[in-house]
Amino acid sequence: MSGPQKANDLLGQIPKTKGLPPVHLWNPDFCGDIDMRIARDGTWYYLGTPIGRKPMVKLFSTIIRRDGDDYFLITPVEKVGIKVDDAPFVAVTLEVEGQGEQQRLRFTTNVEETTEAGGEHPMRVVIDPQTQEPAPYVHVRSNLEALIHRNVFYQLVELAVSREIDGQRWLGVWSGGVFFPIGLEP
Repeated sequence: MSGPQKANDLLGQIPKTKGLPPVHLWNPDFCGDIDMRIARDGTWYYLGTPIGRKPMVKLFSTIIRRDGDDYFLITPVEKVGIKVDDAPFVAVTLEVEGQGEQQRLRFTTNVEETTEAGGEHPMRVVIDPQTQEPAPYVHVRSNLEALIHRNVFYQLVELAVSREIDGQRWLGVWSGGVFFPIGLEP
């Protein structure tokens, strides 16, 4: 079967439902890897070429699942492996509501999915040990995260307040009643 035919077959297997398909309930046999990759900037590639049709990317994004460190596209009858360079989504916009401990931070991803940071959708920042560059993430769904785009991270830095945690001063942001540290205070 040709590469493009394989992608079309996957799309045809997605049940038509409102909301996200219940990929967590599907356990089809593993059918191997396909040449699909999600780059760090959120661009989806198939057979080395960017997928230019946004509706197709959005549809594929609804059937992605992470098991351990591996990513798959899942349908009720097929499970195929894909490569994800960093996170499957990128948080590209931020909406701020309220302030202080009552503040709510709502992120929108590159596939137009929204998530509000809080207890069920935590944020975290990983510091690269070589470059000391921060890589911020927000939980989107299941065990899938969005890398927070640099411009959005700068917005978070502008909102940051100081708080002591375990004897150290941290800069961080509030959302949904939870304080999320984003870096040590200089």
